[in-house]
Amino acid sequence: MSFEYYLNGNARRIDEAIAVSIGKGDTDDIWRYLYGPLSEYSANGGKRHRPLICELACEAVGGDPTLARNSAVAIEHFHTAALIHDDIADESTLRRGKPCMHLTQGEGLAINAGDLALSLVTGSVLKDSQLADDVKLRVLDELVQMTTRTIEGQALDIGWARDARFDLTTDDYLMMAAHKTAYYSGGTPLAVGAIVGGGTELQIETLRSFGMASGIAFQIHDDLLNLVGTGEATKKDFRSDITEGKRTLVAVHALQHSASSVELKSILAAHTIDEQELAQAVGIMQSAGSIDYAREYALTLASEAKRELTEVIPDSNARRLLLSMADFFVDRVG
Repeated sequence: MSFEYYLNGNARRIDEAIAVSIGKGDTDDIWRYLYGPLSEYSANGGKRHRPLICELACEAVGGDPTLARNSAVAIEHFHTAALIHDDIADESTLRRGKPCMHLTQGEGLAINAGDLALSLVTGSVLKDSQLADDVKLRVLDELVQMTTRTIEGQALDIGWARDARFDLTTDDYLMMAAHKTAYYSGGTPLAVGAIVGGGTELQIETLRSFGMASGIAFQIHDDLLNLVGTGEATKKDFRSDITEGKRTLVAVHALQHSASSVELKSILAAHTIDEQELAQAVGIMQSAGSIDYAREYALTLASEAKRELTEVIPDSNARRLLLSMADFFVDRVG
């Protein structure tokens, strides 16, 4: 079974668990202004890879994956909160093919709904009657660390754009991507699943390392999709990373290696939405070999992560699916 097939076949049960966990509030108006918008937004979910890999990690170390369900849902609530707040900060217009919540509900209610999703991160774990208290505390510590690191990464991403920073290195980007994306998209879901499943410390840290590497590869390819993904215009603001002046790995590499770096700087600083100028920026990145460089970097990360996982985690269907996950993350761009 491929990882994509696994996601498609199992996302619905995560959808159902998320819907139940949100609740309805005590009055019709609380539902109308808070729980309803969050429920509708959450129902328009993605592939649910974060909660599903949390369950797979639990199974991979010999645990019962259903025991990780509420912890997995908690991570997805964090993802929802991050998206709502991120879209406001980036002034985005589309999310998963629909108008962003701050456009349909207003910024105030959108921020509030994101805050509710954050409260559900800890609430989902604290209310879990299946977990022992010591396991809950360890899971909550992981979630606090994940939240902190993600916020740090977001601060770098926004701050670099605000201050027109063009003096960044590949290492700067990788640190930002690890914090902003890899912790909550890979490292923490896998570590939490292994903790709930009773894995050894070596297994927990190996799965965390695998998730971090896969998460960075995921971010690199997410950046590539924004630049060259053929179907992205219908799902998310196509090439919005250029408009927002994002310091992606592609952009950082091109700024260091392109003979047209001054021109690229000008486009990144202009916050342009002109399609010709956006295409011009992509052309500069392609000519500098930056798109190929980013793709190859992600492939290498995924390959090394897979090797380490096979050395520590016993062979099982869960491990095979996790290995397939690494390939799925870097195969989304041809």
